[in-house]
Amino acid sequence: MKFTVFGIGSATPQIGKHPSAFLLEIENEYVLIDCGEGTQFRLLEHKIKYTRLRTICISHLHGDHYFGLVGLLSSLSLARRNEPLTLIGPKSLLEIVNIQLLNSGNDLSFELIFVPTDPQHRKLVLEKKHFKIECFPLIHRIPTTGFLITKKRGQRHLIPDKLPDDFPHTFIHLLKEGKDVTDELNGVTYHYLDYTTEGDPPKVFAYCSDTAYNPEMLETIKNVDLIYHEATFTKELTARAQKTQHSTAEQAAEIAKAAGAKKLVLGHFSSRYKDIEGHLTEAQAVFENSELAEQGKTYEIK
Repeated sequence: MKFTVFGIGSATPQIGKHPSAFLLEIENEYVLIDCGEGTQFRLLEHKIKYTRLRTICISHLHGDHYFGLVGLLSSLSLARRNEPLTLIGPKSLLEIVNIQLLNSGNDLSFELIFVPTDPQHRKLVLEKKHFKIECFPLIHRIPTTGFLITKKRGQRHLIPDKLPDDFPHTFIHLLKEGKDVTDELNGVTYHYLDYTTEGDPPKVFAYCSDTAYNPEMLETIKNVDLIYHEATFTKELTARAQKTQHSTAEQAAEIAKAAGAKKLVLGHFSSRYKDIEGHLTEAQAVFENSELAEQGKTYEIK
């Protein structure tokens, strides 16, 4: 499970700081989280295979989080994509996408499956074999959700030395799935607990997009492995953060510490800061394992 940063800027355009866009890799599949302007160029720069992109999550409808979406969808269509794509976001998002596609005469070459988020409650919005995605409420000027993405416990690990030489290899996957296997030819039953050990534990990532300081989400993000949290300002502008319903680096660190997170990555920096090292110093004073989001960097979620 890997998290790649495409953009660390906030709403005002900044040279060298792209708007919000992030890529989560789970097994052999990509989930795009937010899609600011130019996101499709970030995908090209990182040589991301469009065929592995199957889900896009949009946190809210401020432009720096979704203005790149229709351009990306159009490019996927031009590339003759035929695999369905799941779009998760505010209920108004589908109307916005449809009206742009309609007025540009653009009929997508693939099915767009839309799942609305709930800005008032925690909600399961997607479940697949290897992972699930939940949305949860954040506090911002318009309806906004965070995303909790859980990679499920991995398959059990085989203990090869315990298997007899004549064990039917076609049954190995059943043992890994936690199922007992009976060989009907000799009547022997192989119990999975005897031949496998526990799979890798679940891994949990929390994406906390634009939000005011919000301790109400602590129960939802408790003990996550990695939390991305906006840190638009530093603490001398706490009043400004409260007014605009954003967070300071110190507040983001307080959330990570209270949640028992293993690691915090800070992003969404205001254009007023030419040097963002102050954000890191401020956060690490509260939560030591804090990092500044770095464009192009991939964080492995362990």
